Amino acid sequence: MLRFLTNLFALWTILGTAWAWFVPAHFLWVVDGRFQPFGQSLVSVMLGLIMLGMGLTLSFDDFKRIAKIPKCVASGVALQFTVMPLAGVSIAMIFGLEAGLAVGLILVSCCPGGTASNVVAYLARANLALSVTMTMASTLIAVIATPILTGWLAGKYVEIDQWNLFINMVSIVLLPVIAGVLLNRYLPGLTSKISIISPLASVIVVVLIVGGIIANSKALIEEHFGVLMLAVLLLHVFGFGLGYLITKALGFGVEERRTISIEVGMQNSGLGSSLASTPTFAAQFANPMQAALAPVPSAISAVYHVVIGSFLAAVWRRQAIEE
Repeated sequence: MLRFLTNLFALWTILGTAWAWFVPAHFLWVVDGRFQPFGQSLVSVMLGLIMLGMGLTLSFDDFKRIAKIPKCVASGVALQFTVMPLAGVSIAMIFGLEAGLAVGLILVSCCPGGTASNVVAYLARANLALSVTMTMASTLIAVIATPILTGWLAGKYVEIDQWNLFINMVSIVLLPVIAGVLLNRYLPGLTSKISIISPLASVIVVVLIVGGIIANSKALIEEHFGVLMLAVLLLHVFGFGLGYLITKALGFGVEERRTISIEVGMQNSGLGSSLASTPTFAAQFANPMQAALAPVPSAISAVYHVVIGSFLAAVWRRQAIEE
């Protein structure tokens, strides 16, 4: 039952977003600063819990898988941090996006693959082991790659504090993942019990984060609705499309092409939202209005990528049956 509910993450994301849109007050508590556990923003702590849950599903043997499929993993990760960032900055420039939206779009494009991609890969009958390995590899590489790429590509719009972004990546991503791996290694009994509910809990937390940002930014979304929706849609269309076409040109098998397409097209939008929502990131903008816009592309991205990913999974799953 829990797995079935987890696999409906696209439905929960859409319903949560709609709920937040029509009844914003139910989600504002996530982002308005009234709760600050451990002196940190609630969004950052919630994302840290998601990363901890990801770490709980990993073992030291998982890291050895990279050595067995180096070409697939290396190609997939390389595409993750080239196709999406270049698409993000190109779309921002072509559409002439305001600074806040441009930086937010570039930031989410520079994020690693999301854990939801593993569910989509499973549903699409792709290479699940490759999907999990790519998510793990891109997440770890993102600790360094995301601050560097964001600082480089978004520097035209605002001077990005790359060191601060790196510190946030370490605290929000790296440390929780390492903690989860260690718990899995030394407390397997406890980990196995937590792992039963952690995937569904992660889905719920992502929906809360996205809902909170949608609720808090409703007026801004309405003001920029057309260009915002189109820009984020194109970002993911390029990600899924080029991820598949480039790997096809490289001679990869159908399962690998599907997997890498999913991994490239689906970003860790929760991470982008969390990073853009931190007070230190917002402080980089001279205009508070632009700072408020920065988390919005990530929130819209969370909806788009699960919808597109779920659609492709349905199509590919049917094709696999016919084959």
